[in-house]
Amino acid sequence: MAASHIFKVVFVNQGKVYEIYARKVSHGSLFGFVEVEELVFGERSAVVVDPTEEKVKAEFEGVKRTYLPMHSVLRIDEVRQQGVSKISNFEGSNVTPFPMPVYTPGDKK
Repeated sequence: MAASHIFKVVFVNQGKVYEIYARKVSHGSLFGFVEVEELVFGERSAVVVDPTEEKVKAEFEGVKRTYLPMHSVLRIDEVRQQGVSKISNFEGSNVTPFPMPVYTPGDKK
């Protein structure tokens, strides 16, 4: 039986840090974006409801595939077990770095 891959994707969106879990992550067909498919949310217990995971689940409800800008992704880890998806406040400075282009064309001669 093949091992099931689960990826933890941590990225920044509108001043919040998102932590989501997915089965497929790739460079995608859009240049400069990371493609995340088959999002996984905890269905372990219907009795205990985690409000932070429910918020993430509601935000991504109906999403088949999402494209994240490469510069917003903090890290991607392949993990053995799924954790809890969550949204937390970004604990950084109040200075936002200017976005740098991923590709800069060279001089044409």
